[in-house]
Amino acid sequence: MTQSTPNPILSIDSLSKLYPGCEHPAVDGLSVAVERGSIFGLLGPNGAGKTTTISILCTLLRPTSGAVTVLGHDVVRQADVVRRGIGLVPQEIALYPSLTARENLRYFARVLKLPKQKIEQRLNECLDLVGLLDCADQRIETYSGGMKRRANLAVGVLHKPEILFLDEPTVGIDAQSRNLILERLAELNRAGMTLVYTTHYMEEAQQLCDEIAIIDTGRVIARGAPTQLVADAADCENLEDLFLALTGKQLRD
Repeated sequence: MTQSTPNPILSIDSLSKLYPGCEHPAVDGLSVAVERGSIFGLLGPNGAGKTTTISILCTLLRPTSGAVTVLGHDVVRQADVVRRGIGLVPQEIALYPSLTARENLRYFARVLKLPKQKIEQRLNECLDLVGLLDCADQRIETYSGGMKRRANLAVGVLHKPEILFLDEPTVGIDAQSRNLILERLAELNRAGMTLVYTTHYMEEAQQLCDEIAIIDTGRVIARGAPTQLVADAADCENLEDLFLALTGKQLRD
């Protein structure tokens, strides 16, 4: 069963996912609850089951077994309702490269069925949020990696979701873009948005997250506030030390 959480916005109970042709499940009896208004980090080495879990939470994959509710709705039986209340910033850049940033956001605003009279105002708000308002009419293919990541985030928050899922949103970008993204995520959270965050940057998780779950082979191996987990661990000075102590130093290519 899930660990006791006072005000869960997301609940995972004994979740498993076995892909066809695979001997071992990608997610294996995972149970987690996320408190409304928190920043929750889902951490683990490559192949631990993070992206599979996020995909199930976002209704992109069906679980093999277990129960998952997001915003009080079952992700299988009530997928359409769940999708209206969540945002997703995927690991891959989910933008049309030949369109400008503004054109991309306008397209996704229509897909999300934002009120027509509010679309342009909302586009400007999101572009300003990620520092792209001045170059909004440049094609995405001309953007740097950091600019593309920031545009990806702008799309994810267009419809003001209650809960935002982020799958490695700062991977491979410059320090300035990374800093801006982390600052803006903290702002969104202070405004009431719940964030579920995956990253390989342990310092990001320690800085940003209220609570984390470290998973490996599809199972939770540690959960709690980052500072408390580090404090409770012997010979660990930071979250990266703890992560390596729990998951080992063997390469996971």
